[in-house]
Amino acid sequence: MAGTRVKARVKVRSESALAERFAVFAECLLTGVWIAVASLGVVTYPAAFAAGARHLRRRTAHEQGGWREFVADFRSALRGGWLAGLAGWAAVAAVWVDVQAARAGIPGGPLVGAVGVVALIGLVVAGLRAAAVWTPGARWRTLLSEAGRRTVLDPAGSFLIVCGPAVVAVSAWFAAPLAIAVLGAVAAAAVAVEERYRHR
Repeated sequence: MAGTRVKARVKVRSESALAERFAVFAECLLTGVWIAVASLGVVTYPAAFAAGARHLRRRTAHEQGGWREFVADFRSALRGGWLAGLAGWAAVAAVWVDVQAARAGIPGGPLVGAVGVVALIGLVVAGLRAAAVWTPGARWRTLLSEAGRRTVLDPAGSFLIVCGPAVVAVSAWFAAPLAIAVLGAVAAAAVAVEERYRHR
């Protein structure tokens, strides 16, 4: 009799853990849609990821929060986040020019193009790491500076984050709507990497 009760408790706990994991996964997909909608402003993507990451942190901490809280966080993050978004697009334009120079056969072009692409990947990782730890009132310049240091000091975590945008690109190639939902998984990966780094 006692053995049956223990087995029943173990089964309930395993089912609860499985249900919790599916709930977090579903929340990631929903958050991806929110991030995609909030990123339609072209320079609003850092604020969108920051709000999405904060929503996921609330979810994993079992705190209340939904669309209204996401919108409030997005508006708060947008105050300085649009400048970070503008700088990100400027970096993309600079790398595009470098790649075009490499294709044109300019001496030293391939090296400059390769360095530019690697630098852009580093900036993307730093931006995601900064968004993962954003809180209302935080300054984006400080967040990005500290995230840049963590990007270099934690190469394993940075590599894991690089895999996120790669998955988005593959998803977009396979089915564009799938890439939208995957954005939430990218934000979740950045949050997980930052938590891992904090506990080290």
